[in-house]
Amino acid sequence: MSIKMQKLGARSAVLGGACLLTMGAALAATPVGADQGANSDGSIPAWNGGLTKPQAGYKSGQHHPDPFAGEKPILQITAANAGQYGDKLSAGLKAMLAKYKGYRVDVYPTHRTAAFPQRVYDATEKNVGSCKLVGESAGVQGCAGAGIPFPTPKTGAEAIWNHKLKYKGFSLQIFDNQAPVTAGGTYNMVRIREEYLAPYDKPGNTSDNINNIGFFFKQEVLGPARLAGQVILVHESINDKVSPRQAWVYNPGQRRVRRAPNIAYDNPGTASDGLRTNDMYDMFNGALDRYNWKLVGKKEMYVPYNAYKAKLSKLKDLIKPGHFNPDKLRYELHRVWVVEATLKPGMRHINPRRTFYLDEDSWQILQIDHYDGAGKLWRYSESLPIQYYEVPLFWTGTDVHYDLKSGRYLGMFLDNEERPRDFKHVTGPADYSPQNLRASGVR
Repeated sequence: MSIKMQKLGARSAVLGGACLLTMGAALAATPVGADQGANSDGSIPAWNGGLTKPQAGYKSGQHHPDPFAGEKPILQITAANAGQYGDKLSAGLKAMLAKYKGYRVDVYPTHRTAAFPQRVYDATEKNVGSCKLVGESAGVQGCAGAGIPFPTPKTGAEAIWNHKLKYKGFSLQIFDNQAPVTAGGTYNMVRIREEYLAPYDKPGNTSDNINNIGFFFKQEVLGPARLAGQVILVHESINDKVSPRQAWVYNPGQRRVRRAPNIAYDNPGTASDGLRTNDMYDMFNGALDRYNWKLVGKKEMYVPYNAYKAKLSKLKDLIKPGHFNPDKLRYELHRVWVVEATLKPGMRHINPRRTFYLDEDSWQILQIDHYDGAGKLWRYSESLPIQYYEVPLFWTGTDVHYDLKSGRYLGMFLDNEERPRDFKHVTGPADYSPQNLRASGVR
């Protein structure tokens, strides 16, 4: 590790309970800016490079064997004992424990598996002191492609941009399912195919030479029949001051492509039954301009992590009334960055306040507490991430968004019984042109 990266640790902070504790300048940092060392009692171990080797029996094109399949929970948190661990639980997770009889949080030993390719680390090092925010939050400039823009964030907006631009692979394809689950546990599964191409992550690129497109995204609904054929295309901006997100939609009933400026902010997400907004895809995406972003600090919390068990489960065993089956979920103690988003005066969003919890080792948003206009907790979101050790990269395996008022929830990226994500899928910018969108919807 270079001297430049070691100095990152001097700026780190840990929020323990209500006390903000600044770490000493001698504390080393990982290549993406996390605290490398263990916590005070060793319950969070030192980062030792993460998990980068495929597990025994893994073959390309299959789902990932669980490296920790033999482990048992070291702690079970229920409504009865949640008060003992309240400082390590998000408001949303505490609400889930209080609302659902039998719901619990199984805590396992902590494994800091997150790891990325060396070129991500090299680019992150280049970004220290070079990558800049545009305005308060409109975009980034001067950043080495594939790198974490702000490994030592000074603002909440910088931390959220780290999540938005974290390495997810240069080009990939996903076949998955989406389940909007009623309070009684019934659902009509929606099957989706998605393609993703990230110019920002292409070797040799920077934030300033990619024609202002951080990534291309195409989403096609494959079923049920009443929804099949709808295609969405997004060109995601890396600097909204140059130009904001551009989006198009192909409607098979009309057989025409049209602009779709409503694919943003708090408009309902595709086939979500109103259970998520567009900016809740991958926990958060899109423009940051409607919120003030406060970087609260870093905190030790019980968060979803190494969720291989959920990923390998049959959907009938995972999807239950009210919530995912807690037998299939895994939580670990990790340090997370806490970011508070509050709506700016004169702006509108159905969630005037949100609290984000970002993994220090990957910048993945792991949990979100969403509040309504009256200031009451409304929704709770979880990312159930895994380390894709053959790439390597750390990313959500499944997202779940709970409506704490209605008892409904939305499960996303449910590719458990599909082919796994294809990080070798080859596309080019021409595949994401509006002119090609109509052909994508005709099969």
